[in-house]
Amino acid sequence: MKTGIIKRSLRIVFLLTLTASLSGCLYWIRAYQVYLQMDEFDRNFSVEADDEFTLRFKHPILYSKDFVSLSKLYASQDDPTADGRRWRYWFRKVDGNNEPIKPEVKFYSALSFNKENRLIAWSFSSLFLAIAPPKFLEISLRSIGGAEIDQEKQQLKANPALLEKISADLPKKPAVLAQLGEPFEIKDEAEQEMYIYRFLLETNHIEEGYEDRALNEVKITFDKKTQELARMAGRFAGLKVSINYRKFLNEAQDVAQNKPE
Repeated sequence: MKTGIIKRSLRIVFLLTLTASLSGCLYWIRAYQVYLQMDEFDRNFSVEADDEFTLRFKHPILYSKDFVSLSKLYASQDDPTADGRRWRYWFRKVDGNNEPIKPEVKFYSALSFNKENRLIAWSFSSLFLAIAPPKFLEISLRSIGGAEIDQEKQQLKANPALLEKISADLPKKPAVLAQLGEPFEIKDEAEQEMYIYRFLLETNHIEEGYEDRALNEVKITFDKKTQELARMAGRFAGLKVSINYRKFLNEAQDVAQNKPE
């Protein structure tokens, strides 16, 4: 309890310092406030998983303009809804010349905003769930509450000692490849294979100097022995995601999946 109070106090000091030093950069402050909400995940968020994976924000903080300020990218689609607006970022698989692959392989990330332009839901399409299964995606989000902040790299790194463990099956390589097709490149390692895919964001506008953010390289690592998905890393509309799936498996499940044939 005492450690938690000290931890929260340090975060408050950090927030006050951030407020004083980032004049005009209120989007960073609001992003940090969302990070603080992660400490009480069920109080501030809910999760739905069907055809899409959706993270719902019970107490919205971020504005639509914050995402443009943070990512420097604009959405592929901007559609009105009964509650406000829905932005959809489309990512299409491309070759070495950034030309779309045929047959088309694509997925989206969608942001829903209320009438005050505050973020109320963040969704990912079914194809994205082939490389980020719902149970693992949810527990990755929950782990942000105990994450360490790297101010220089502007990243959150979860503390392995605080991670929850789950019992779930990891996707096998044939199932993933059936969804994504052949990769742009394969890197062979001692015990793993890294499959690299390229996805180009369809966007109406990119702020000058940030054009390279439209091209997203997704790295998917498989265990050679089990053929299971082991890790995924990529950048999606300015959002960097890296998940080491084995860190979330409970010990019994991990041993069972790695036992000799």
